[in-house]
Amino acid sequence: MPRRNKSRTGRKRGGAADESPTYFGATVRTENGPAGADGERFTVRTVPGSRATKPYRCPGCDHEIAPGTPHVVAWPTDALGGAEDRRHWHSGCWAGRGTRRPTRRWS
Repeated sequence: MPRRNKSRTGRKRGGAADESPTYFGATVRTENGPAGADGERFTVRTVPGSRATKPYRCPGCDHEIAPGTPHVVAWPTDALGGAEDRRHWHSGCWAGRGTRRPTRRWS
């Protein structure tokens, strides 16, 4: 019997129009900032473990994010800046950012 190449569910490839855009398999979205920066919006990108190749320092807990660990990258949406404004957070630290402040301050 020949193989069917059509999906039986009726969904099209590429996702729906209401989904968040992706960047090399990572979801990009906009969220409120950490505690103390509620009025500031941050662009947030998830990084899968397979794409995490360097160690980073999480500003939420001040612990290292080891290579191969899935995490999120956040940077201010309105700020004109580059890579120096991006911060790598553990997913749990970013989810709990409303109840605690970042442990480190960059000048």
